[in-house]
Order: sequence, then C-alpha cells, then structure tokens
Amino acid sequence: MATRIEKDSLGEFEIPGDAYWGVQTERARKNFPISGDRPLPGFVWAMVQIKKACARTNHKLGKLDGKRTAAIVKAADEVLGGKLLDQWVVDPWQAGAGTSHNMNTNEVLANRANEILGGKIGEYKPVGSNDTVNMSQSTNDTIPTAIRLLGIRGVRRLVDALEGLEAALDAKAREFDDVIKSGRTHLQDAVPVRLGQEFGGYAHCIGRHIKWLQAAEKAAYPLGLGGSAAGTGLNTHEDYRDTVAAFLAEQTGYPLVASHNFFEAMQSMAPAVTMSNAVRNVALDLIRIANDLRMLSSGPRVGLAEIQLPTVQPGSSIMPGKVNPVMAENMNMVCYSVLGFDTTVAYCSQAGQLELNVMMPITAYSLEKEMTILSNAVVVFAENCIRGIVADAERCRKYADDSLAVVTILNEHIGYNKAAEVAKLALKKNISVREAAVEAGAVTPDQLDVIFDVGAMTEPRAPKPAEAST
Repeated sequence: MATRIEKDSLGEFEIPGDAYWGVQTERARKNFPISGDRPLPGFVWAMVQIKKACARTNHKLGKLDGKRTAAIVKAADEVLGGKLLDQWVVDPWQAGAGTSHNMNTNEVLANRANEILGGKIGEYKPVGSNDTVNMSQSTNDTIPTAIRLLGIRGVRRLVDALEGLEAALDAKAREFDDVIKSGRTHLQDAVPVRLGQEFGGYAHCIGRHIKWLQAAEKAAYPLGLGGSAAGTGLNTHEDYRDTVAAFLAEQTGYPLVASHNFFEAMQSMAPAVTMSNAVRNVALDLIRIANDLRMLSSGPRVGLAEIQLPTVQPGSSIMPGKVNPVMAENMNMVCYSVLGFDTTVAYCSQAGQLELNVMMPITAYSLEKEMTILSNAVVVFAENCIRGIVADAERCRKYADDSLAVVTILNEHIGYNKAAEVAKLALKKNISVREAAVEAGAVTPDQLDVIFDVGAMTEPRAPKPAEAST
C-alpha cells in the first residue's frame, strides 16, 4: 500500500496513503491495539454533529470564513449520510479523555473538506485539523458533549424498542385475560390469578421504565461545549456557548441548552450515569420477565408448561425434538452484559480528577454498547418470543383447581386457623381443598361452587348471599 509522511509536534510518521485520518490518529492506532474494535457509530455521529455545529457557530461569530465553513459542513453531512465511516479507526480502549477520537474526527473532516475545496489529503490547507475543524474546542468539552448526544440517541432508540415490547405484552394480557391459573409466591402454591393479569403486570412494568428512561434523558440536555480546555472558555467567542448549543439542538432535534456551569459539565459524568442507571434498571426487570417465561414454559411433559414459547430453532445436538427458550436466554445474556457495562460507567464516573474525567472513551463506549445491544434484544424478544406465546388454558386451570392456596377464600368464612386445618387435611389425604372443606364441615356441598369460584378469586368482590349465610 502506498504511504505518505505527515508531521506533528513529535516528528514525522508514516500513514497509509489513502487514509483520511492523519498522523495523530495513526499514532493512536499503533499505540492501542487492544480490542480490535472501532468506535461505535453513535460516538462518531455525535462528534461529527459537534464539529458541524462548531463550524457554523464560528462562522456566525466571524471567526471562520464561509468557504471553509461550507466545506467542513459538507464533509460532516457526507459522514452523517453514511460516507467515510471506515475512517474512524482508533480502538475504544485508547488514551485518556478521548483526544485520539477527537483528532480522528478532526483529521478526517479536514482532509475531506480540503478535497472538496480542490486540495489533497494530508496537506491540511486551507482547512487545518487543529486550527480549523477544532476551532474554539478541546477534547475536554467535545467528548462530554458527545457522550450526552449519543446517550440521548440511545435512550430514544431503546424507548422505541420498549414501546413495541409493551404493546406485545399488552396484547397477550388481553388475549389471556380469561385463562385462570395458580399464582405462585416463593415458588409455592398461591391464590389463583389470571394469566392475563401476569402479562398485564409485565406490560405495565415496561411502560414505567419507558417513563423513567425519558426522565433520565433530560440530564443530558445541558451542554458544556464552549468550556474549551478547563471550563473557562479560553479561545472562544463570548457568544459561542449559547450559539453552538442552539445549532446542535437544531441539527439533532434535541432540546439542548448551554450548561449553567461549564466546570461541572466537564468534570462530572453524572448524566451518563443517570442514563446508564435507567438502562440497568430496565435490564433487571427484563431478566425477571425472561426468567418467568422460561419457568412458565418449562416442560413440555415434566415442567409447568402453562405457556409455550415460539419454536425458533432446534434445542439440542443430541436430544431429538428438544426445544429451548432461546429468546429468553438471549435476553438474559444481553441484560447481564448491560449490568457489566453499567458498572463500567459507574467506575469511570468516579475516576475523574479536578477539571477532567480521563475515562470518557470507555464511558462513551459502555453507554452506547449497553443501549445498542439491549435495544436490539428487546426488538427480537418482542417479535420472536412474546408475540408467538400460546397458553395451555386447560393445564393452567388444573393447577388453579389443585392448588392448596384456594383455601384462602375460607379465611372470611371460618377463620385463618380453621382454614389451615382444611389445607393440612387436603395435603394429608391427597384430596382437593373442596373435598377437604366438605369433609371438615367447613362448607356444605351446595356452597362449593359459589365459594370456590376460582375465577372470582382473581378480583376483589363483595360477599354473595350464599357466603354471607355461612
């Protein structure tokens, strides 16, 4: 491959001849062969949006001429449209603060802008990577801003996915509303419930998480862009901060504003932690829901088998006909990974010192990664699992009728202690609670169907005449 030589403050360095990145990016690429990964798309998108808004701001405030501004904006729009994305090459595990990612962005946009103006890549004339694309900026204020932008973007995508899951669960809640089953607490027999009520609880849970995610997003609206190196705004125009926030809001459609305190906005990763915490929170409940579905579908002969999950692939390389709850298992694996990424965000957040948090590259990576994999998992979980669930109403009803916990209905008729004696009798003689209640003299045979109406037990109810007379 043809190469070119570029020079920076450390001296000359060889670079692939057709690369849009430059010397500082190449140094980082060689310094950090850690994971083999490249920056995630949201981190690139966020930084390019920032560079575009900064160029527009500097032009509006008289610091950058129209010709170079137009070239930078066009280069940025090309990247935002999907071009040159393979030119972001620095490993996410890189130098602290994100300087390498910032320079990778500066160099790619500068080289493409110069091409647009008729120049050659590697010459950085008339558009310089540091002096032009990075004008009025520092890694120290662009990277925290990028984390906020990718976080908002990720939250909104996750919310869209969760809304689909909520709708799928709600549809199953309505479909299963008349399926009576045994409730279970402590994995032991409990009073009857309807399968639709269980699924309605899942749907409502997801709906609450959507609201919590939307609330968490708001923590990312105030931006520290314009703090430059340390929060003072050195080398920026006095109107830069509000202007660049307004341009970014226009470009993204997000309600972004300039921070009330640029030192705090650059020092603290609290907005990232707030959003990550909300993602972790929904992951915890998704683990619970996935595990419930695995348990309810266990079988098909020797488990609960109250529901059947869709068959999406063979479940064993040795046991013919075996089918596993793979979509629920996949959800668990994704959610466990989310918990790990959230922990990384938390540790990175507390690792800042004085005016800067140097752990921002992995904060950005972890936040975007957890949102991306969870959004994808939620979409396929709703489509390939929830929407295809089938209930075994007959089996559910049998469990409800056989449950010792239906004796609870007798509490209001004969008291808790006598009802417990009925339950012990049923267990001892291996008979139903209905039979035990008659044998113990707790009820008469003609009262059984009224008192032990398991369907009615799934809702609050006023006493009926037959019950009141006992």
